[in-house]
Amino acid sequence: MHILSRRAFALALAAGIGAVSAPAARAETDQIRIAKQYGLAYLPLMVMEKEKLYEKRAAELGIPTKPVYLTLGNNTAANEALISGNLDVITNGPPGFLIFWGRTKGTRNEVKGIAPLLSQSMWLNTRDPNVKSIKDFTEKDRIALTAVKNSTPAILLQMAAAKEYGPAEFAKLDPLTVSLSHPDGMSSLLSGKTEITAHFTSPPFQNMEVKTPGIRTILTSEEVMGGPSTFNLLFTTSKFDADNPKAIEALVKALDDAQKLITADKEKAADIYIEMSNAKNTPKAEVVELLSDPTTVYSLTPQKFMAFAKFLNSIGTLKTAPTDWKDLFLPYIHDQPGN
Repeated sequence: MHILSRRAFALALAAGIGAVSAPAARAETDQIRIAKQYGLAYLPLMVMEKEKLYEKRAAELGIPTKPVYLTLGNNTAANEALISGNLDVITNGPPGFLIFWGRTKGTRNEVKGIAPLLSQSMWLNTRDPNVKSIKDFTEKDRIALTAVKNSTPAILLQMAAAKEYGPAEFAKLDPLTVSLSHPDGMSSLLSGKTEITAHFTSPPFQNMEVKTPGIRTILTSEEVMGGPSTFNLLFTTSKFDADNPKAIEALVKALDDAQKLITADKEKAADIYIEMSNAKNTPKAEVVELLSDPTTVYSLTPQKFMAFAKFLNSIGTLKTAPTDWKDLFLPYIHDQPGN
């Protein structure tokens, strides 16, 4: 499993080393370069890699394509690599994907969704006993999230503010937000020694936080969205799909296989996660507990994409809104009951 920082990734591209320097995609390419990120949300890709599920599905379709998995912790670097042809499939949350889709719509590199990895709850936790809801935040509070203004938790916070204060005040809480990785955000919140008084995050970080006395959840993504929502998805360019339809078909089938394995055998899935993420100090029971959370569903079904799109369009971030969730996705999952 390759693990590259943005800088190391750029150097690898420039140097032309290993799998990353493969030639541009051609009809039914001999490899498909898939970038994932860190955490339990990317377990389906870990399962695919460990169990060689893509290889099995590609062989059934009679294509020579082999997967190359890279771990990249920066969405901007992944977006750039996808457009330049140095990656074939990347991941992001629905808001980030929608913004990218809007920017590339109508171009030869228009991005299209392949399939979701999972639907998952996100929680806004706080250590301030005076904060009962987002209306209680003051200029003294700071809310950690992965990226201000455009990450999934940032958009969820804007949507919550729009509901609480009115549509024109969607950005009211933006000045309180601070960009921190999930682990750093959790450390800052739990230490009680920094300006961070709240953290909008995801499993396992949110679950670990609320086990600490004094940490409480004041908002969930389900409350904001009115139900379950997709946490992240795989996507590619229309050009790569047009050149390699069987390679993408194999990917969708392998992803479905991985999601079904996770759902049916959480013990095995937990073992794979611990091994593939090098999380040897993480108790297996904790991973199984997280996988058993009813709000975490590994499924190909897109959830709440239109709700995200409508909001992003209303604030001017997304210039053209899709008329249907199927406008955003390649046809491989159009039989799903998405929204």
